[in-house]
Amino acid sequence: MLASVDLRSALAGPFDIQVAAGECLAISGVSGSGKSLFLCMLADLDPNQGEVWLDGRPRSGMAAPAWRRLVAYAPAESGWWADGVAGHFPDLPAARALAARLGLKAGLVDGPVPRLSSGERQRLALARVLLRAAPVLLLDEPTGPLDQESVALAETLLRERLAAGTAIVMVTHDPAQAARLGQAHLVMRDGRLAPA
Repeated sequence: MLASVDLRSALAGPFDIQVAAGECLAISGVSGSGKSLFLCMLADLDPNQGEVWLDGRPRSGMAAPAWRRLVAYAPAESGWWADGVAGHFPDLPAARALAARLGLKAGLVDGPVPRLSSGERQRLALARVLLRAAPVLLLDEPTGPLDQESVALAETLLRERLAAGTAIVMVTHDPAQAARLGQAHLVMRDGRLAPA
């Protein structure tokens, strides 16, 4: 479903990957090795050369907003542009249902952003990207600050998306998570990907 060919920048690459529908590619590596940069390059958020393909369609043939609707990126620290949580979700009933499945308290979607804990923000950011229903998800540490119970709930949702055919490229520092979710596991070292 997703493939990159000679994807590179002055800081990292080249990257040649293939991720099939329903497959998760897990990427680990030390901080600063280029993992987040790689996801940003796939999403066309950072300057790069080479090509990325989605179902045989080249990224270069699409406007950037159209590409990002199909290849959705969730950074490790999500941005919040409205004071209220609800302002970040176009479909509030769906947001509330997904928030509940992530173990969040009822009414949290209707509350203010500044009162959210880091774990609540992380889970709501994951809900936000999941509700976009993109065929490809680029997830940067989607469960980083979460407790084990919250991680398990998030992973259940990600497995459901994989079973439905979504392709996922996920950065994780947790080797156990990489083994649980990843059909393939690569390690980033100095801006290059290698087998784990």
